[in-house]
Amino acid sequence: MENLRPYLDLAVRTAHEAGRLTLGYFQAGVRPEWKADDTPVTAADRGAEEVIRARIRAAYPGHTVVGEEFGTEEGSVGSHRWIVDPIDGTRAFVRGVPLYGVLVGLEIEGVCEVGVAYFPALDEMLSAATGLGCYMNGRRARVAQTPRLGEGIASFTDAASFEEHGRGDAWGLVQRVAGGVRGWSDAYGHALVATGRADLMLDPVLNPWDCAPFPPILREAGGYFGDWSGNETIYAGEGISTTRTLLPEVLRLLDDGA
Repeated sequence: MENLRPYLDLAVRTAHEAGRLTLGYFQAGVRPEWKADDTPVTAADRGAEEVIRARIRAAYPGHTVVGEEFGTEEGSVGSHRWIVDPIDGTRAFVRGVPLYGVLVGLEIEGVCEVGVAYFPALDEMLSAATGLGCYMNGRRARVAQTPRLGEGIASFTDAASFEEHGRGDAWGLVQRVAGGVRGWSDAYGHALVATGRADLMLDPVLNPWDCAPFPPILREAGGYFGDWSGNETIYAGEGISTTRTLLPEVLRLLDDGA
């Protein structure tokens, strides 16, 4: 297998640098603009993505870079695609909520192999690469050992989005079964699962840049990130993070609510 350590180190350094840039705007009255899809964007989003792209281009000029704000920049090495979100949770960022993250993922030959999620306002750095483990601020991160969802915590981003995307019944079942339900939203909910602080994170709608780091992060932490049918992917337009122990129960619930 290709040596992933240099890619992981670059992703960590780059996410940290971009994240520190966002803190210059955080809780400073930054005004959002609104994109065509009715989602906000700020100068911090654009500035952070420019930093990320510049660092990747300098290190690996042939790699493709896909980002939320500036689209796809095709490279000559088609096997390697960096997928980035400079601020995941821009709504939280604009309101001064510290749960937003900087996401950097690397896909090699169609498989997400490297993932970094940095939460600047909390200074939490979650990083992983295939075969290299998952770490939070230098300490090994692992999913919880909760035996059943009734003893666990499920998280979500937008309660209304489940009904909007045809997942209202499934969401209702999860709420009834889970031991607790909390709105720890966006990428932070998936990070909580990877670090054993939550047991399930559900998103009925996701873009690839919203979740590119999480297949390797969850995999290396002993868990699962993928679609609502049990396939590890960032391209299903949806996503869940959970533990391997709870995955069969979760998939049954989601199937029953389909």
